Amino acid sequence: MKTILRLNKLLMLCLMFVVVMYSCENRHTQPRPRGFFRIDLPKKEYVSLDTMRYYSFQYPSYSYITHDIHSPNEKDWINIEFPNFKSTIHISYKPVNENLDVYLEDSHTLITKHISKAIGIRDSIIINDDSKVYGLIYFLEGEGVASPVQFYLTDSIKHFLRGSLYFNITPNNDSLRPVIGFVTDDIRHLINTMEWK
Repeated sequence: MKTILRLNKLLMLCLMFVVVMYSCENRHTQPRPRGFFRIDLPKKEYVSLDTMRYYSFQYPSYSYITHDIHSPNEKDWINIEFPNFKSTIHISYKPVNENLDVYLEDSHTLITKHISKAIGIRDSIIINDDSKVYGLIYFLEGEGVASPVQFYLTDSIKHFLRGSLYFNITPNNDSLRPVIGFVTDDIRHLINTMEWK
């Protein structure tokens, strides 16, 4: 009788061990993708920049203008700083003296430097006959692209202005997509309000 009880206990223990082992199924769990902070986008409002010698436009009220400290001799080079987005639109201006082709080639060269990181480059022609503003805006697509939006504007005779959007963080354009789209709208507004002096 004691032997039967011992066998029953041993059988129960084995059965419990099998049940426990069977219930401990080897599940391959995958970590969740890394989340990103929600970005609160401000209301669109614009301010006129009319203190420059050769051009004027409207820029967002949630940004501010600084002079380019890396080019102190270029008085018409400015930066539009977006502190909440850790980004800057770098604006450079050059007078045209029968050298427009040189500026266009330089602009093209600066775009092609991003080809190694870009998965695509789209462009859009800018034509505003009323204010004599012509140019191109480039949209560089790809996760590691340092400057997702670049543009140049000219009247083809006297003025050439170039702009490029850069972020002061490691580029991860998938997570920055809402901000890139938001600032791209501001760049389009800048272009649409551009006037030569």
